[in-house]
Amino acid sequence: MLKKHKFPHTLQWVFKLFVLYLLIFSLFRLGAFLTFNPDKYIIHGEGIAKYNFGYTLPAFLLGIVYDARWISIILAPIVIISLIPALTPFKNNTTKTFWSIYLVVATFLILFFFGADFGHFQYVRTRLNASALNFFEDSKIALQMLWESYPILWIFLALAVAIILLTWFINRTYFSITAANKDKSKFDFKRRWYVLTLALFAFFIHGSFTIKPLTTNYSFNKMEDEFRGFLALNPFQNFFTSLKFRNPYFEGNLPSNAKRKQAYAEIATLLQLNPELSKDTSYLRIVNHQLNGSTKPNVVLVMCESLSTYKTSLSNNQLNPTPFLKSLADSSIYFNKCFSASFGTARGLFGWLTGIPDVQLSKFSSRNNTAIKHGTIINSFEGYEKYYFLGGSTEFNNFKGMIDNIKNVKLFEEKDFKTKKVNVWGIGDHQLLTAANTILSKEKKSFFAVIQTADNHEPYTVPKTDTNFKLLALDKKTVQQNGFTSAEEFNAVRYFDYNIAHFMQAAKKEAYFDNTIFVFFGDHGVIGNAGNAYPNAWTSQRLTEEHIPLLFYAPKLITPQLRKETVAQIDILPTIAGLAKQSYSTNTLGRDVLAPTKKGNYAFTIFHDAGKIGLVSDSFYYIHNYNTDIDDVFSIIDNKPITNQEKQKQIQAYKPKAEAIYETSKWMLRKNN
Repeated sequence: MLKKHKFPHTLQWVFKLFVLYLLIFSLFRLGAFLTFNPDKYIIHGEGIAKYNFGYTLPAFLLGIVYDARWISIILAPIVIISLIPALTPFKNNTTKTFWSIYLVVATFLILFFFGADFGHFQYVRTRLNASALNFFEDSKIALQMLWESYPILWIFLALAVAIILLTWFINRTYFSITAANKDKSKFDFKRRWYVLTLALFAFFIHGSFTIKPLTTNYSFNKMEDEFRGFLALNPFQNFFTSLKFRNPYFEGNLPSNAKRKQAYAEIATLLQLNPELSKDTSYLRIVNHQLNGSTKPNVVLVMCESLSTYKTSLSNNQLNPTPFLKSLADSSIYFNKCFSASFGTARGLFGWLTGIPDVQLSKFSSRNNTAIKHGTIINSFEGYEKYYFLGGSTEFNNFKGMIDNIKNVKLFEEKDFKTKKVNVWGIGDHQLLTAANTILSKEKKSFFAVIQTADNHEPYTVPKTDTNFKLLALDKKTVQQNGFTSAEEFNAVRYFDYNIAHFMQAAKKEAYFDNTIFVFFGDHGVIGNAGNAYPNAWTSQRLTEEHIPLLFYAPKLITPQLRKETVAQIDILPTIAGLAKQSYSTNTLGRDVLAPTKKGNYAFTIFHDAGKIGLVSDSFYYIHNYNTDIDDVFSIIDNKPITNQEKQKQIQAYKPKAEAIYETSKWMLRKNN
């Protein structure tokens, strides 16, 4: 038909390429639907499959609109430059070669973005977005981690084969057009067709019949469902429109003094602030403790990499991967409902160290020079030696910038140990914990030590020198039924437990042990299916990503107890200070959750990439989705449906608190340092 109407060769080629790219985009969307369908890990009532093809069909149809936008952006340069007849692809071999190279590069970018999108979706259940650039700020480490964790050579080989096949197909369409138009001059130039094509592309790029262009949020508003909203998008749309969030001065990242003051009443109640200071909307709290005796207790705080409670024996996991940690918790003050604010080690470190949830969008606050300098309660431990032990490099995610908030800290990292690296994350946890114990055993003064582990992270590595640890070979179905993605991950959690056991057994032989408070907690959890351990909402609403163990162990100083109230990772340092009878002042959001006067059991959560904030209580989980502007409430104690009346009641109770914490945290990131 195009030949019949004397349609220019170039535009015939462009429209065939448009169809080809639309097919590629659609196939990737279908792949995402089949691979990440929530029905694979979410139980709906009586096992009903909610996310069938019919339910998600509107997302596929809307996806064509988003795809047409980005395909038009990719192909528009060919049309625009071909307005100059001498530069059309069919003019000569030089122009053909130029545009062929352009299309090869474009095809590579398409396949690369979709490949990265699949990896990102697998990791955090959201489309590729600007948060991925956090890894490129530490590109050397990130690339080494990918090299050690995934079959990169095979991935690139598959990518190369796909590019070769698509390049062959692109060239074939070129020659097929030439052959089909032998009786028509290839230099026939009809400017009106180019103008009409550009007008069509402009409409596709605008994406709407209204003055307002198609936006990313339209997908979520139209679909009214997070998965369908993400399914309709493509990685180009999600990535490039989220770049603005990485700017610390983007409106959504900036603290609003007006909103902060409006939220103050909620925060004042939560923190039980002094009424005499509230006139100035101050967050200052001065807490005085009287030390029992003359000896100051030591503190050893162990931040455990990617330690999800449902993957441990603390949740009665049937595979019993962490028997020692379970025995330790039984002899500790153990909180079984502790939550980090978000996913990510850098955000976890920032949260517990400062007492502020890291609510910076698409960029870690550790990388934000306007937000990294803060006080920390550790500095109130006067007369203490301060230690920080890390098996890797503190340059990663600018950990050093955060650690430097600890005054006079003695920092030990990868370069300070004689032990060889076991993988990208540095020396193994076994060697790290052994070295830390050796150094602490020689300390004559009271000390506050932080140990940051890393082995429970891909690539899961058990050094060959640890011959006493035996790997277990379990089939994939068994490990997945118990919350693990692979046997390697299962053994990594077991190895973590083995290392903690070795460390504590060694510490018990040292003089410092009896006067030391040991604290173990996860930096964050990991998304996954916790259906065997917790109600459905823990999996469907991704609470597994924030639910972490928190225990305080000191057999000569602390009476063991199981605490079932909800607490937050940001509460750790005030609680340690209370146990150590250490006076301190603070003006952030962390609370001593063992204080008898504490009121309210809450933990704030934020899913930066999904655009959601939430508040976990003892019984419910409230979520506000900024993409859809929808509020929802879920039971976290059972699978019973919540009536609309009860849901509205809980929304009215929790929404002001969640928004107050969010707005106050944004203000504190910049103004409270």
